[in-house]
Amino acid sequence: MSWFEAFILGLVQGLTEFLPISSSAHLRLTAVFAGWEDPGAAFTAVTQIGTETAVLIYFRKDIARIVSAWFRSLYDRRARSEHDAKLGWLVIVGSIPIGVLGLSLKDHIEGPFRDLRLIATTLIVLGVVLGVADRLAARDASGGRHRAVRERKGLEKLTVRDGLLYGMAQAMALVPGVSRSGATISGGLFMGYSREAAARYSFLLAIPAVLASGLFELTEIGEGHVSWAPTLFATVLAFLVAYAVIAWFMKFISTKSFMPFVVYRILLGLLIFGLIAAGVISPHAGEAVG
Repeated sequence: MSWFEAFILGLVQGLTEFLPISSSAHLRLTAVFAGWEDPGAAFTAVTQIGTETAVLIYFRKDIARIVSAWFRSLYDRRARSEHDAKLGWLVIVGSIPIGVLGLSLKDHIEGPFRDLRLIATTLIVLGVVLGVADRLAARDASGGRHRAVRERKGLEKLTVRDGLLYGMAQAMALVPGVSRSGATISGGLFMGYSREAAARYSFLLAIPAVLASGLFELTEIGEGHVSWAPTLFATVLAFLVAYAVIAWFMKFISTKSFMPFVVYRILLGLLIFGLIAAGVISPHAGEAVG
């Protein structure tokens, strides 16, 4: 991997990680359209350490409060009733599905799941799902014809059941094209949470899974065409870009719809199918041989 490839891929990772459009799919597609070799799941996982560091810094006050309350709940029964302590436990509970499936499906994640036809399908299908969830949220907010406005839930309403459902939605992002934020935000909207609450919990829930995945894949860097120095450079760049994206995205969702992302996902998926059908690209373009 050249330094220029690392620069472009780090930029793409930072721009797309927290938007509901799938960073892993965009890393794969960027390499395909540029004629580069697939950077692979290990590169994606390690550069996500950079983007997740941006989450740790952006939400540092929330995270410090949650971690402190969670530790107190280990020895102080009264602390267990605090919202932040409960949220800490629910982040752990919600991380179980992706941890189990990530380990059991590792070979598929690094192989068959990177087929461009599957990526195109998940881009379209999850785009439609996100669109439906967003319309439901918008209808509740406006009340619609002859309906009262239904108040959407905040994270103080989060339960163990909802935490597990969030976690199952997050686990779908093991398939490139799904999008971690897109899947978890859609799940939250379907469960009646507000856009802001769904996005905030999505970011918090990703912390254990992303950091664990990145650390687990560190040993894979240096094998094949992906070397350490360019990967570290891409990771630092992804962190810088992702921090700005988080700040923008949290402001965006407070007043805007997810429909631009929905339209983008569907058009991109259709474009990929069209290019494959025309023989312009192969479903396995850029994949490492052997």
